[in-house]
Amino acid sequence: MTPLFQIRNLSVDVPGRRLLHGLNLDLPQGQMIALIGHNGSGKSTLLKALARQIPSAGHVAFEGRALSDWPARDLARRLAFLPQSPPPAEGMTVRELTALGRYPWHGALGRFGPADDAAVDAAIHECGLDPFATRLVDTLSGGERQRAWLAMMLAQQAGTLLLDEPISALDIAHAVEVLSLVRRLCRTQGLSAVIVLHEVNMAARFCDHIVALKGGRLAMQGTPADLMQAEALQAIYGLPMEVLRRADGQPVTVPA
Repeated sequence: MTPLFQIRNLSVDVPGRRLLHGLNLDLPQGQMIALIGHNGSGKSTLLKALARQIPSAGHVAFEGRALSDWPARDLARRLAFLPQSPPPAEGMTVRELTALGRYPWHGALGRFGPADDAAVDAAIHECGLDPFATRLVDTLSGGERQRAWLAMMLAQQAGTLLLDEPISALDIAHAVEVLSLVRRLCRTQGLSAVIVLHEVNMAARFCDHIVALKGGRLAMQGTPADLMQAEALQAIYGLPMEVLRRADGQPVTVPA
């Protein structure tokens, strides 16, 4: 199967500093993929490069086609990106925010048709937001707001979601709610998701594939089982980690 992303010798520079150092890796299709690592390891930089939000050197192919060759509208129909701090949605209802996801399909001045309305309705329903459709986004809880942004991405009908720290400002209950929703979408709708996460236990619990960065370089990639090893965790985070087993067999890690 063609990789979702094929990354070869990817580097990103800012004045006086290199953020990514010649990354080489393939990301699989149809999976929930976590990007993990300590602060400043390059996770968000890599995600932004994959979303074509920042300049980079090297080669990235998306769905077998060079990322640089995708026309902007075609790319937006296949790839949806949610930054760590989404723009304000002041005065917008959940339905209005969700409807913004239809922009790649008809532009700013295009008329909404039945297919657009159906896509918006389906996205709101899929994200469990039917009771909130007419509510202002600003009046929602943090978890509800994140689900509203996910609804916008679903209305976009892109096959791949790129999420930059979607649970960083959420309490544990809402974090589990959001990650459970993304995992369900991947499994029931065949979507792919690449997610920047700080919480390693959440990554191991919800994701299918793990990519760990350290200092802008690849530290490891593999399954959650590959990650949840004391040696691998110490190599990634630079401190001794202990791996414990819950009653259900799920591994969890704590500093040793």
